[in-house]
Amino acid sequence: MPASDWIEFWDGEHPIYVDARHAAAHFRRIAEDIRRYAPEGGNGVLLDYGCGEALSADLVAEKVGRLILCEPAPNVRSMLAGRFAGNPKVVVRKPDDIATMAAQSIDVIVMHSVAQYVTPQELDSLFRLFRRLLKPDGLLVLGDVIPRKLSALADGMQLLKFGSQEGFYGKALRGLIRTRFSHYWKLRKALGLERYDEGEITAKLEAAGFTVQRAHSNIGHNAKRMTFLAHAR
Repeated sequence: MPASDWIEFWDGEHPIYVDARHAAAHFRRIAEDIRRYAPEGGNGVLLDYGCGEALSADLVAEKVGRLILCEPAPNVRSMLAGRFAGNPKVVVRKPDDIATMAAQSIDVIVMHSVAQYVTPQELDSLFRLFRRLLKPDGLLVLGDVIPRKLSALADGMQLLKFGSQEGFYGKALRGLIRTRFSHYWKLRKALGLERYDEGEITAKLEAAGFTVQRAHSNIGHNAKRMTFLAHAR
């Protein structure tokens, strides 16, 4: 999972979401996109690995028999457990719990906006873990992979476009300026974000035992980033 500095950042107050409207729209969009990859029949198991606040996870739970929300940040994990305590389909787990799950016990795994926060070696280990956990016909959905040539400016323009669509453009513009001088930017400069071209991420997934194709669209609002569909083989 992400380095401890990143986990600590996401576990506390941070400036990434400019207001409650932004956060709600962000997680609703992600949940709506993830729903498209739910196992057929409505009875399967879906693991959302590194789910964050997952404010709209109930939308995903409607489409599955069991939804496992895996989150490394303890405060966020506690919040998730409280929010979904009344939903019998949703369980909240830490990464160590996932590592000890039975082989071939999951139908679909989604890992969205996590690959940039782990090292290439850690990403390889996660892919091998996911291959072990997935059923023979299982699917890994890897979302929000950052291409090597995508700039921070292009990311910012995608946020402004999303803000215009969802009614928080002005706050998004101010939020970008605030983020530029925040602890997030200092961490980003110090630790960096891992980036991959399509061929690089495909090779990693194939080495772990998957057949791979790039999805037509990315999960979430940022159309400049990539989502990959990896089928266990």
